[in-house]
Amino acid sequence: MISSSHSNPPQGPKEPVVYVVDDDESMRLALDGLLRSIGLQVQTFDSTQAFLSFARRNVPSCLVLDVRLRGESGLAFQEQMEKSGVRMPIVFMTGHGDIAMTVKAMKAGAVDFLAKPFRDQDMLDAVASALARDGERLQAEQAGAALRQAFEALTLREREVLRFVVAGLMNKQIAAELNLSEVTVKVHRGQVMKKLAARSVADLVRMAEALGVEPLQRTT
Repeated sequence: MISSSHSNPPQGPKEPVVYVVDDDESMRLALDGLLRSIGLQVQTFDSTQAFLSFARRNVPSCLVLDVRLRGESGLAFQEQMEKSGVRMPIVFMTGHGDIAMTVKAMKAGAVDFLAKPFRDQDMLDAVASALARDGERLQAEQAGAALRQAFEALTLREREVLRFVVAGLMNKQIAAELNLSEVTVKVHRGQVMKKLAARSVADLVRMAEALGVEPLQRTT
């Protein structure tokens, strides 16, 4: 069962989403109203299974999760999410929390652990923090995908030149290694810089590390 209001106008494709999982309908409705009151898009569920079966969009998101659900453990579900590759910051809430439970959740990456009844502002602050964290993760993933795509556009020769450049070799040295003219190496190097949108050798080194590209050492 999904309990959420549909009276608000539809949000844009990049709007963040807050998912709420709690088997208490009154809590779901209260959180739905609270989060929508500040313009957030919300989807609420009465079980983790309902949440998992929902088609989630690739936008900044977080999960507000009750620790104790009927026949389920929120902490166990946190582990399940990690193993299944569902990357989403979690804000836990509970009416039966203890220090050990809180420590375990936080060590596993939870953003916050709120005891019921909690202040509305505490929940809003925790959700804002979680959405910011997920937004940073998505940006990093998208930048990584764009970098990988740019690297795939390099020719084999350009990749060779890249590996020598990040090893610290000058154009003249690279030319000797590849049996090319220095002018040709300069052209290849310029194409590498352009295709990867690198502004400096330091940029290239950082990108190569991110891509897992190993420097090529001199043989002559």
